[in-house]
Amino acid sequence: MDPLTLYLTLLASGFVLIGMEIFLPGGILGFIGAVIWAVAGFIGWNNFTYPWNTISAIGLFFILALTIYTWVRFFPKSRMGKKLTLNESINESASYSKTDVEVGDKGIAITTLRPSGIALIKEQRIDVITNSSWIDKNSDIEVTEIHKGHIEVKEIKF
Repeated sequence: MDPLTLYLTLLASGFVLIGMEIFLPGGILGFIGAVIWAVAGFIGWNNFTYPWNTISAIGLFFILALTIYTWVRFFPKSRMGKKLTLNESINESASYSKTDVEVGDKGIAITTLRPSGIALIKEQRIDVITNSSWIDKNSDIEVTEIHKGHIEVKEIKF
């Protein structure tokens, strides 16, 4: 293949791969595109005459640097960038939902609690954890502590 054709093909391929990085984020396609541009620069350096080989290599380096700078600086603020990036803070979310269960409420273990499982308390299915060993399914239980969404229960023995 003619070096000029190979050079232009590699340039176009690298450009397409870097452009695809917008739609398939992850860095892999952009990295491969940058490597292809480096290979094109190497081919240009070895096959072009004196002023053009230097212009080609330095030009590709600056285009790649400008592309990376533009990507990092402006893409996250663009309409598409805002759709593809997470802008919410984890501090704004809650990891549990509040229930009206209180200490002393009684219920029944729907599953075997080993040590966690599901219980029926105040006609609500609730994730609970025991403060001791396993509690068998269909055993009577009582809420002993509620701390940051964790409902701790113990078995009621008659």
